[in-house]
Amino acid sequence: MERAAVFDVDGTLVDTNHLHVTTWWEAFRQAGHRVPMHAVHRAVGLGSTDLIAHLLGEDRDKEQDEELSAAHKALYGQYFDRLPAFADAGELLRRLHGDGWAVVLATSASGPELEALRRAIDADEAITATASADDVEEGKPAPEPVEHALELAGVPVERAVFVGDTVWDMRAGRRAGVRCVGLLCGGIPRADLEEAGAQAVYGDPADLLAGLAGSPLGDAGTDE
Repeated sequence: MERAAVFDVDGTLVDTNHLHVTTWWEAFRQAGHRVPMHAVHRAVGLGSTDLIAHLLGEDRDKEQDEELSAAHKALYGQYFDRLPAFADAGELLRRLHGDGWAVVLATSASGPELEALRRAIDADEAITATASADDVEEGKPAPEPVEHALELAGVPVERAVFVGDTVWDMRAGRRAGVRCVGLLCGGIPRADLEEAGAQAVYGDPADLLAGLAGSPLGDAGTDE
């Protein structure tokens, strides 16, 4: 039976979280909102509307949401030609693909942004499918992105592992019923990832690749 390795992308495979922090901060500033960067960082990983709601509250002027999202997209888009993948991110996906895992990306990115992220990873031959923001009604921490990824792979929850870098990733994976691996390279503390549902935590893709045999993604990492 197939096995699915589901990966978040921003902050997990590509070093973009702090670019998102800066560009969201600037988008808020341009719209007259003072939002601390540390608060933005903790919200990265949510879809645009959820991120705005999380930071500005439900009593905000919701008519401004589209403007804020467009400003962030335009600012972040300036980096599309030089998004940096983490060391061994592509090699990790190729190794898992070679070991018989169906590798699926589950990300809130879509369109040109997703294309730029995939160029940075440079491992298209190892990616079975992608569940993007365009494919689901609710983003993380709702389980729908992970559930959709498993549908694309045709794999049941007990044969899947989800790898991400934020508490939103861990909560989504836990709610979907899959085992979760957290990475520290997105800047979220180990304790927070574990509390949110991570069963194992590694530094970054290179660290996970080096310790793959003993991880939930090792040969003995799924129920037979």
